[in-house]
Amino acid sequence: MKIGNVITPNNVFLAPMAGVTDLPFRLICKSFGCGAVYTEMVSAKGLHYKNEKTNDLLYVDPKEHPVGAQLFGSDPNLLAETAKQVAESDVDFIDINMGCPAPKITKNGEGSALMKNPELIGEIVYKVAKCLDKPLTVKIRKGFDADTVNAVEVAKIIAQAGASALTVHGRTREQFYSGVADWDIIKQIKEKVDIPVIGNGDAKTPSDVKRMLDYTGCDAVMIGRAAQGNPWLFKRTLHYLETGQLQDEPTFDQRIEVILKHAKMLIDYKGNYVGIREMRSHLTSYIKGVHGAAHIRRALTSVESYDDIQTLLESCKNHF
Repeated sequence: MKIGNVITPNNVFLAPMAGVTDLPFRLICKSFGCGAVYTEMVSAKGLHYKNEKTNDLLYVDPKEHPVGAQLFGSDPNLLAETAKQVAESDVDFIDINMGCPAPKITKNGEGSALMKNPELIGEIVYKVAKCLDKPLTVKIRKGFDADTVNAVEVAKIIAQAGASALTVHGRTREQFYSGVADWDIIKQIKEKVDIPVIGNGDAKTPSDVKRMLDYTGCDAVMIGRAAQGNPWLFKRTLHYLETGQLQDEPTFDQRIEVILKHAKMLIDYKGNYVGIREMRSHLTSYIKGVHGAAHIRRALTSVESYDDIQTLLESCKNHF
């Protein structure tokens, strides 16, 4: 798939998720064949005011490519300034988030709150695209609420303003992540714009991804929450799309191998104190759905070191 002048190895992407898609997790997903990754959502204001933690979110490893930097904001000039600055780094493209439903984002008129102002969306995309020599992509939702479902209108504006690709989450901001994603809106947008469309929402299994591609005609599928603790989903999905055959779920031994790799990367990247605490949430995701794993879930949420994780998982191997 092509995003402007960027060619991705396949059309199954990892969605940017705050607090999840940091560098170690992105590298884990890339190792399982993910076609493109995005940084966590980064504040344009934070970059403008030289916030150190904000800059840290944009670090890119050579093994990640292609990788996009996702920015959020509502000031067209500020977004253009920061996007141009970020584009000078090692990222392959810039993505603007217009779909985040979090109250702390929308209360400032950012994220999915922008869906209420199509004119401002057009101004943002035009000004940012004009100042970049790298592709610009945008992520939107179906609308802000059930009474303002305007994603088709907004998609046309975004395409005309100069974006190279568009991601559509088939839920309104009002829905957050509840209910069923509307794939019809993705299909409608694909029929109305001449830039690549990336579908997002309820792509939880390899067969879901194929159904979304077939039903909507979208160019790529973005997998979000379903990839948490399940990076194998990318490899299994690509195999299914290529052969029609569904590979087995990973064994417990295979899970342990990836968990320990992920934990080591997080600790090396963020230090033991922060790395272990962030790894705790990943640990429960990694064993979600594993038969008989409930009894170790509480223990996993209180580990204090890499050795704790290794010892606990090794001691449980005989139970699975």
